[in-house]
Amino acid sequence: MKTSFNGERLKKARIYRGLTVAELAERINCQRQTLSMYEISKSQPADSKTVEEISKVLDFPIGFFYEHPQKGLSGTTYFRSLLTTSKKYRMEQSVKMDILAQIYSMIQDYIEFPQYVPLRLDRNPLPGVAAAALREQWGLGHGPIENLVSVVEQHGILVTSFSTSTNDVDAFSEFVDVGGSQTYLIAYSNNKTSAARIHFDVAHELGHICLHEWSEDIEELPKEEFKRREQQAHEFAAAFLLPEETFRQDVEAGSQTLPFYKQLKKKWRVSIAAMMRRAKDLGVMTSEEYITLIKTMQRRGIRKEEPLDDVLITAGPALLKTAVVMLLQEQVFTPQEFMEELSEHYDLTINPLEVEYLLDLPAGTLAPPKVIAFRSLQIKQKK
Repeated sequence: MKTSFNGERLKKARIYRGLTVAELAERINCQRQTLSMYEISKSQPADSKTVEEISKVLDFPIGFFYEHPQKGLSGTTYFRSLLTTSKKYRMEQSVKMDILAQIYSMIQDYIEFPQYVPLRLDRNPLPGVAAAALREQWGLGHGPIENLVSVVEQHGILVTSFSTSTNDVDAFSEFVDVGGSQTYLIAYSNNKTSAARIHFDVAHELGHICLHEWSEDIEELPKEEFKRREQQAHEFAAAFLLPEETFRQDVEAGSQTLPFYKQLKKKWRVSIAAMMRRAKDLGVMTSEEYITLIKTMQRRGIRKEEPLDDVLITAGPALLKTAVVMLLQEQVFTPQEFMEELSEHYDLTINPLEVEYLLDLPAGTLAPPKVIAFRSLQIKQKK
């Protein structure tokens, strides 16, 4: 175990649990200024009892706070709801994804993952051009996509879903560099289960991956520039999920009514609102027709929760958790050995439950279930 307390790890664990410096200081009976000094490594906890209390309150093993992992595992993060989500919550999700990237760095040393191949495009391509190019590169044709999450994983992009106490975050994406192997991580809120909602969120993040710069701090972008990039990602998602030629043929074959778009939703697995907007942008639907139908949806209370949202379900992320299960089934590791490897060789000492949570693994995959003792029960003796 390293002998120097890692203040950055303290900060990460605090943010991971959604606590402010003041809130954690109060829980461990410490001065806020003292805790801040710990986090920036200007001072170290004076005794082991302080570290034990930090470990207990934050529910991270003591060893976690003495590790000094390599830098640069993750980089820029695009938050779709940057302008409406608190910075505190964005930081919490970013820290979780950073830890997930560290777990991936170990798994990819044992599992041959699909490799992400970037698009080769001219500088500043139009969103529709980039969307068509990605479909062609991935061999998707021009029809509906049944399960976009699976398609994305098959092409080397990591996907995970995350639980959230707010509806302000739909999805976000992050650049990941593990030992020179570069890929991207897309995370979406598991508050949503509808294929239509999830597909658009994931396609939106694909837009950022294909269109935008990842070496700069997105938090520093001017508001108008961020809005412009969001709009481009939105246009990419619509063009990617609803290719112009085939979708136009479908739309022109029917009437501009909600029942017709409900039928189209079954085929294309995209929200009614997004399909209507795409039809308007393609010139098939007039602005007046579009506004009328949107107002009708609002009046009927189906703007946020559309028809078929509870019927059209898509499969969740499977790449990372399948990789872990494979390592266990092939007896490369026992659950205990997996966690020991993560700690001893990848500087990540965390509880098995956290790995299960971040990778959406079934409960008990890495952490043995707790045995409930009923002392009043006894096995009957056979007579």
